[in-house]
Amino acid sequence: MNANVQAEPAEFHDLTDEASDKPPREVNLEVILDVPVTLSMEVGRTRIPIRNFLQLNQGSVVELDRTAGEPLDVYVNGTLVAHGEVVVVNERFGIRLTDVISPAERLRKLK
Repeated sequence: MNANVQAEPAEFHDLTDEASDKPPREVNLEVILDVPVTLSMEVGRTRIPIRNFLQLNQGSVVELDRTAGEPLDVYVNGTLVAHGEVVVVNERFGIRLTDVISPAERLRKLK
């Protein structure tokens, strides 16, 4: 290493939109509209010891932490985004969204 080299302080520029005199840019969402996400619904949860889990077989009943008629949770990539109820459409199960979590609420839960 050269002992004659002097360190100089680094300069960092504020990259936020508030620091710019230009109007904020529009975000082009077209680039992400075809990105696949995983959508899952949760009826409920429970915790059981491994001993009880290993004893489960066909016909076993596992009690969940929700009551009948309570809304299901809807997750996108593991993030809660809505609540809903089970419906049957053309002999297939579906979910009717009853409450959608706002983006502001989702961000608040992340902190």
